[in-house]
Amino acid sequence: MPNLSASPPLPPANTEPPTGFDRVAWCYDALAGLVFGPAQKAAQRAALDGLPQGTPHVLILGGGTGWVLTEVLQRRPRATVLYLEASPNMLVRARERLSQDCPQAVAQVEFRHGTQAALSPTEGFDCIITFFVLDCIALPEIEPALARLRAALRPGAPWLLADFRPARRGWRRALLQAMYAFFQLTTGLRARELPDLHPALARLGLEPAHSSVFYSGAIEAAVFTEVGASATGLA
Repeated sequence: MPNLSASPPLPPANTEPPTGFDRVAWCYDALAGLVFGPAQKAAQRAALDGLPQGTPHVLILGGGTGWVLTEVLQRRPRATVLYLEASPNMLVRARERLSQDCPQAVAQVEFRHGTQAALSPTEGFDCIITFFVLDCIALPEIEPALARLRAALRPGAPWLLADFRPARRGWRRALLQAMYAFFQLTTGLRARELPDLHPALARLGLEPAHSSVFYSGAIEAAVFTEVGASATGLA
C-alpha cells in the first residue's frame, strides 16, 4: 500500500493528454550526449546503485527512450516496472529498445502514457526513479507532483534522483537558461526555471542518503530515503 500519511491530499489528475518531448524524441539522446558527454549517464548509473535488492516493483517516471529501463533490468533481472512517460514517441522508442536489448523481460514492464497524475491512489512501489524529469515541471506544479509520487513510495523505499542542480550565477545559470529556452521553443515546455528539490523533498519527510555531483557540479545523483532510514540501514 502507498504511504499516504506523509503526504497532503492528492491533486486531481490532469485530463489534457500530455505529449512531452515528442518533437525531440528522435534526437534527444544524441543531443544530450553532445552537450553533456557521458555525465548524464554517469549520474544515472550512480543513482541506480540505490536500487533495492531482490525483485522490486519500480516506477520509472519520464524515462525517455528507455536507456534507464534496460539499465534497471540488467541490474535487477526479475524486477517489475511501471514505465510512465508523457511522450508517446518516447514510449514507442522505449518499447523497441526493451524488445531489442532485454526481450526476456518484456512481460515485466507496463508502459503507460502520462505523468505522475496517471498513477492510481492504490499503487505502491519499492523504488521510484526520476531522472532529468522533475526539472520539466513548472514551479507552481512541483509540490503537488512530488506529493503524488511520495504517496506511491512504500515505507522504507528509496527515491532515486538524477537531475540538474540550481544555480544563481555563472556558467551553470547560463546553461540552465539556455536549456529552458530551447525546450520551450521545441516542446512547449511550461517550466521556466529549475525547482530546488532538496527542500521540497525534505518537506515530504525525505533526505539524501547518498549524493554525488557531475559535470563540474551542474548535475547531481542522489538516493533519497525517509528521514532516519539511512541510520537504520534502510538506504
